[in-house]
Amino acid sequence: MNLPNILTSVRFALVPLFIGVFFSSLENSLNYSVMIFIIAGITDVLDGYIARKYNIITKWGQAMDPLADKLMQLTVLVCFTIKNFVPIWVIIIYGIKEVSMIFGGIMMYTKKDKLVIPANSYGKIATVVFYIAILAIAFNFPFGRFLMWIAAALTLYAFARYFILATEAMKKSVDKTC
Repeated sequence: MNLPNILTSVRFALVPLFIGVFFSSLENSLNYSVMIFIIAGITDVLDGYIARKYNIITKWGQAMDPLADKLMQLTVLVCFTIKNFVPIWVIIIYGIKEVSMIFGGIMMYTKKDKLVIPANSYGKIATVVFYIAILAIAFNFPFGRFLMWIAAALTLYAFARYFILATEAMKKSVDKTC
């Protein structure tokens, strides 16, 4: 276990903490839960940076890092939807995309070649815009919903790119075995 993988594991642990704080009766529960969300975002940036800088990229990290990130994002969206901060259509689009990617990623990883599709720049941009949109909505900025539209559009585009890359990787894997 290396530091980037530990940071990814911490991000998994932040998910139930976010839920507990978000729905708690604490006076500033929204602010505290947003702080947890920000910490998750910082660990996401740090683990990727450290893994690349020190060349300690692992297949586990490549598979689990985006899973931890998406689990946190989906959790925040569900919580925000329950409290009517975010419209339901956002979680439907995001949920379908993420569930498809999670199951697709698990399917590819459990194959003989342990195929992993690394994050692409469109996915990273969508994640950054998503984080900004969530913060804008949490702090009641007027452009928060507009940013959520942009984040949803970027998410769909990133999904299309991942689908293309996954299809090509699976085809290459099949061609190797033939």
